[in-house]
Amino acid sequence: MTGTAKSIVHLENDKVIVTEWRFGKGDNTGWHRHGYDYVVVPLLDGQLKIVTSDGDSIAEMKKGAPYFREEGVEHDVVNATDGEYAFIEVELK
Repeated sequence: MTGTAKSIVHLENDKVIVTEWRFGKGDNTGWHRHGYDYVVVPLLDGQLKIVTSDGDSIAEMKKGAPYFREEGVEHDVVNATDGEYAFIEVELK
């Protein structure tokens, strides 16, 4: 991954990886593919643009409302909020 968003791994063991992602306006994660199923917990309300080979979509994020995704989809995540944005990602090994 070679994006502009900042990531901090808070916990990694044989069961999970917990990463905090922080984005400035327009920051992105960079293209990546998750090797594990994962849960995202938004820390703020906002919008993220999800970029895939099939096209772009906007995800409406609600503070504290987690969502689940399966491993394997290659994508980039871009902050589409008019300001800073952050979420916690929990990958399930």
